[in-house]
Amino acid sequence: MGFQGFPMLTADEVASLIPHDAMVAFSGFTPAGTAKAVPQALARRASDLHSAGLPYQIRVLTGASTGTSLDDTLAKADAISWRAPYQSSSVLRKQINQGDVAFVDMHLSHVPQSVLFGFFGKIDFAVIEATDITPDGRVYLSTSIGASPTFLQAAENVIIEVNRSHSHRLSDMADIVVPKPPPHRHAIDLDHPLERIGKPYARVDPEKVIAIVETNEPDEPAHFADPDEVSNAIADHVVKFLTKELACGRIPREFLPLQSGVGNVANAVLQGIGENPEIPNFMMYTEVLQSSALELMLQGRLLGASTCALVLSAEATRQVTDNIDFFATRTVLRPQEISNNPAAVRQLGIIAMNTALEVDIFGHVNSTHVCGQQIMNGIGGSGDFARNAYQSIFMCPSVAKGGRISTIVPMCTHVDHNEHSVHVVVTEQGLADLRGLAPQQRASTIIDRCAHPMYRDYLHRYLREENSSHIPHDLSRCFELHQNLLQTGAMLPDCSFTRVNQPEMHCGV
Repeated sequence: MGFQGFPMLTADEVASLIPHDAMVAFSGFTPAGTAKAVPQALARRASDLHSAGLPYQIRVLTGASTGTSLDDTLAKADAISWRAPYQSSSVLRKQINQGDVAFVDMHLSHVPQSVLFGFFGKIDFAVIEATDITPDGRVYLSTSIGASPTFLQAAENVIIEVNRSHSHRLSDMADIVVPKPPPHRHAIDLDHPLERIGKPYARVDPEKVIAIVETNEPDEPAHFADPDEVSNAIADHVVKFLTKELACGRIPREFLPLQSGVGNVANAVLQGIGENPEIPNFMMYTEVLQSSALELMLQGRLLGASTCALVLSAEATRQVTDNIDFFATRTVLRPQEISNNPAAVRQLGIIAMNTALEVDIFGHVNSTHVCGQQIMNGIGGSGDFARNAYQSIFMCPSVAKGGRISTIVPMCTHVDHNEHSVHVVVTEQGLADLRGLAPQQRASTIIDRCAHPMYRDYLHRYLREENSSHIPHDLSRCFELHQNLLQTGAMLPDCSFTRVNQPEMHCGV
């Protein structure tokens, strides 16, 4: 026996215990808190076995996306046969779109309950990063909580990666509760984003812990480009909308908690909110906290945040470690079934701000699939928030690929968020408030305010030429732009395009 009485093994020794076709649940919600050493050892084992002509792949379950040490490394070794519930790896994405990996895209709040009720079958192994584990089974998680508390409960065998690079005091932020299964589940008693309702640790049956692997690897730092002209224009429209809502009383004077997706547009919007003196100091109730939010916290603009993961730059990580007393009283790390819980989102009156790949003229949003076929990342947590938000805002540039693609289209090729969950659409061209508008009114508003000028005539003609129906679609033409794109490389082949700088888009987590 070794650490705290548990067996101490190397990552390669642990990998040798995990057989082909095992279901393995890993910690991680984005690169934050992702298991690191064991996935890399599994990739090495897969490569060795493949070289010997033997099969070796595992089924991979996580809380959300992960770091390159997990998804990228395993995918490059052809070691994944099945994956859920979300990913952001270019290598894995290609394998999914080629049909080599079976991928299940899910609302993130659904994952823990699906695990507990056996929707995926038995969980053979859980590999969980932590800062510490006690002999009686208290597991102190690192920079994300995700679905790790549920994985610890459900897995038949547990491996703990004790990562020495993280501060032990991250547990000061943790607030962990695993709700009872229905029909015995109680309502979430959460009246404020910083209210604590759980414990600073997760629990595991010590008898299930088959190994401790000691590591000393920091999370992969988050890198996003600085806001550009397009993302700043989107931010300006969002901020003006929020100040108008405040002025007319549709947002209370004390403001409401914000949820924000990840990426350049989301960072620009948060920066714009922080710089506007008409918006009061505010709270966040979100699934991912980025470096831009920590800067607002240091400035006193962000009063506090509930989140599931800390997705930070290397510098922001050092700031948290060096100022843990400051951040621990203003930051709460929760499991994803609490951070993304629909009841909590509705109860707290969250203003949800997420990005889209495309939006159709009637207000449906596609967050996941290009031309309805090729997946990008997945829906992540955007649906958890959008379906239940006090105000649900979706943002995207009006065009992509220098204008060859319009993100405003007659009909989405894939719908992740239907018209009932989309209140506001924003591009750099303007903002469409869809609340209270019938379908044809929504269409005219989105075209006039959000579509790029080079596409407006086409979209207006499409709307005028349709029959008089509640939602007037011409099923023979509704995907004409997409067909043009697939055949010619441009949605409007006869247009001359001007290069437009576009921010990198990130959907969900």
